[in-house]
Amino acid sequence: MWLWAWIVDFQRDIYLAFADHIRDFSEGGSTSAFVAFLPMGIAFGSIHAMTPGHSKALLATYLAGSSASVWKALMTSVALSLTHVFMSVAIVLLSLPLVNIMFGGGGPGSSPILENFSRGLLGIIGLWMVWRALRSHAHSHGPREGIAFGFMAGLIPCPLTLFIMNFAVLHNVVAAGVLFAVSMMLGIALTLGVVAVASVLFRAQVGRSLKTRPKLIHNVSRILEVAAGLVLIAVAAAELSRS
Repeated sequence: MWLWAWIVDFQRDIYLAFADHIRDFSEGGSTSAFVAFLPMGIAFGSIHAMTPGHSKALLATYLAGSSASVWKALMTSVALSLTHVFMSVAIVLLSLPLVNIMFGGGGPGSSPILENFSRGLLGIIGLWMVWRALRSHAHSHGPREGIAFGFMAGLIPCPLTLFIMNFAVLHNVVAAGVLFAVSMMLGIALTLGVVAVASVLFRAQVGRSLKTRPKLIHNVSRILEVAAGLVLIAVAAAELSRS
């Protein structure tokens, strides 16, 4: 409980500091002072990514059921982070009123059609994983698949980035908002990268434990992939039915 309280307090303090810097910068304040503050955005994004959401569980589930290397897993986490943050930046820059008309209003930080589209695509990936795992011959997981998963999982916009970009736009310092969003994205990528590497190492540890029994490893790999696919399908179905 104390950790959660600390995370909430930390995010509030950074956001308030960001608001102060944006106001100062918009009123002719020092550019160097704002740039010096940007590394706090990395810490902000990293801590923010520890809160519920950001597809951490889906990322871990997918990687545990795949054969991706550490490098490919990191590429997946980066693709997820990039899409998650810059979808919000794009929504604000394209103007929220227009986007609300196109995508439907669901409250601040919400874009229902994008969210449902993302969940539907994750369900399709889950079906693909189950079908492929049940095939009798061996298969490999290309790097493009991981990047595609990261993109689809990240399509849901980051509400905090939406608020930050809106604040920057209101003060006519869009570039400053984008720079802070980039620093936040780096922080989110760090946290998701840790999740990705941990998932791959967990899968590798299971493989090492069973290395004397190659047939069992093959069967366990297939079971993990089927399980990962079923989880993605279940999450997609549950979220779509709720919406």
